[in-house]
Amino acid sequence: MSDYQPTIFESGVPQPLAERLRPRDLDEFCGQEHLLGEGKILRRIIESDAVGSMIFWGPPGVGKTTLARIIAHRTRAKFIDFSAVTSGIKEIKGVMEQAESARRYGQKTIVFVDEIHRFNKAQQDAFLPYVEKGSIILIGATTENPSFEVNGALLSRCKVFVLRALETGDLVKLLKRALTDERGFGGKNIAVEDDLLEIIANFANGDARSALSTLEMAVLNGDADGDEITITKDTVEQCTSRKSLLYDKKGEEHYNLISALHKSMRNSDPDAAVYWLARMLEAGEDPVYVARRVTRFASEDIGLADPRALSVAVDAFEACRLIGMPECSVHLTEAVVYMSLAPKSNALYAAYESAKRDALNMLSEPVPLVIRNAPTKLMKELDYGKGYQYAHDSAEKLTNMQCLPDSLLGRRYYRPDGKGEEGELKDRLERILEWKKRHAPSPPRDDKK
Repeated sequence: MSDYQPTIFESGVPQPLAERLRPRDLDEFCGQEHLLGEGKILRRIIESDAVGSMIFWGPPGVGKTTLARIIAHRTRAKFIDFSAVTSGIKEIKGVMEQAESARRYGQKTIVFVDEIHRFNKAQQDAFLPYVEKGSIILIGATTENPSFEVNGALLSRCKVFVLRALETGDLVKLLKRALTDERGFGGKNIAVEDDLLEIIANFANGDARSALSTLEMAVLNGDADGDEITITKDTVEQCTSRKSLLYDKKGEEHYNLISALHKSMRNSDPDAAVYWLARMLEAGEDPVYVARRVTRFASEDIGLADPRALSVAVDAFEACRLIGMPECSVHLTEAVVYMSLAPKSNALYAAYESAKRDALNMLSEPVPLVIRNAPTKLMKELDYGKGYQYAHDSAEKLTNMQCLPDSLLGRRYYRPDGKGEEGELKDRLERILEWKKRHAPSPPRDDKK
């Protein structure tokens, strides 16, 4: 049971919507299905009251503190809520001594530390012996990478759970619940279109607290007519202070802007690319969506002309997924500028599209016997794998073995254009093709002639 009780002063002050609507159990919790879905590890740990020392790492407003409070309500342990901002070593040691005393009588103590990254090394060290002895179960919450911000010895004794920025759909669902839940606006008659809820969700960039705060402001500033409050697009624009940038994520402007970004990068114009990136992000576009498109660009328009482009794009994607806005804007800027300045090649895109056409039109082409797998005696008797040549057995690491179906023999799909590092691949491919031409097997002899 938690030690926390509201004071008489707190009881008389209306709480913000985000606090009133804080989930009371896992069924009310929004998002984090990878950890809290049915049968997932963190859900099993919480429901079985088998909580060990752990750290919740994720961007603001994704439920780190809420999860700790849900654990507090479910656990049979004593639960202590600790602030990294206001607590010093003296307070830490005092709580630790109480926990050690409770342990001797068989009582578990869970200590929750919000913003654990704000503790310095000495403060973190004060927890370590009590975590090692099992006097306390430590639960920390942080927006910073614990690998850099948490004492290594302490971190090694904690399981790290990565919480992700919430999806737009999760936030829309949360906003709808706020409008119907008695703890929210369930007792009021509020009219708001679904597309406006989606705009609010988009602007929140994965942060539930931000989404609920914006909704609360929109309700307070809505158009009142009797007992009905109507939230208009103008109200939402005023609450977000971004009127000129609002656009429909599913509408024409959405596709115009992503097209402008893509074509600016393709045209090697980093200034235009960064401008269109900023237009989208400041209008509330999901940064993960932009990162997906940049990742696609890395292979479609750059490919093997600069193989590092894909790594840069994927790193930016992961940063967006884990950190969210506004911090991830600089990661996307790095990726967009890199893509703009990288040498360009669409050879991989063209290769796949060409091969796809043949694959769709010739779906029944048999795999040549020579490269079929032969795990059984019958397959070997049917000549599966007969004549297979292991390339590593040759000095050149090449063979003249046929790998395409007969009907596609000689077909070329990948045609490197020689830009950037793909120039080396083009030269190597030409040498390979020349070698195979010289060592092509002789056509079978017709003994009937």
